[in-house]
Amino acid sequence: MKKNGIINSKVAAVVADMGHMDWLAVGDAGTPVPKTVPKIDLSVVLGKPEFIDVLDAVLSELAVQKIYLAEEIKLENAAMLEKIYERFSEDVEIDFISHAQLKQQLKESKAFVRTGEATPFANIILESGVIF
Repeated sequence: MKKNGIINSKVAAVVADMGHMDWLAVGDAGTPVPKTVPKIDLSVVLGKPEFIDVLDAVLSELAVQKIYLAEEIKLENAAMLEKIYERFSEDVEIDFISHAQLKQQLKESKAFVRTGEATPFANIILESGVIF
């Protein structure tokens, strides 16, 4: 048995497979996922697991150089935006795009990790960085 880190085998595998500039998306329970993108569904009941807990697990293992967020999160879910800001240094570029554009961009992700989150605009696209 794996001793630490991500223990979900599908999430662990996609994180391990990430190359520089690959995209991985994490989002709420209501996000429509393109049929061409593998969906790793972690949701159990509405609200569980929370978006931020899943994001923390992914960030514990993934180098990130840029993130994409929906512009709408600024007004519709400021508390979540603040939690997201707390997790990234100034070295990580943040690009705000429309929610419609973010949903379109999901097509470029290696996978989408669905959480049970039930708050609006709790979605992020992570662009993988390098550790050297």
